[in-house]
Amino acid sequence: MSNPTSLKGPVELIDGKLTLMIPLNVGGSDLVACTKGIAKIEGEFLKITFPDWLVSKLGWIQNGTILEVDNKGGKFNFSPISNSNDEVTDV
Repeated sequence: MSNPTSLKGPVELIDGKLTLMIPLNVGGSDLVACTKGIAKIEGEFLKITFPDWLVSKLGWIQNGTILEVDNKGGKFNFSPISNSNDEVTDV
């Protein structure tokens, strides 16, 4: 992938699940291919709902966490931007 997309945004609590809503018109459409199976298009957004097992395993994803997401290497990568010591996670 020659021009990876990188975006930042907050995790929100939606219907009791930690969720990332990425507007399609600001780059979310560039992430669709690498999020197949973990995300769905809902209206004007790419909606990623984090499974409870992943939230528990990582321990740092919570309501209000600001994530940086990208599609480098053709994968969906995410990491918190508040702490530069945290590793990037591939999904």
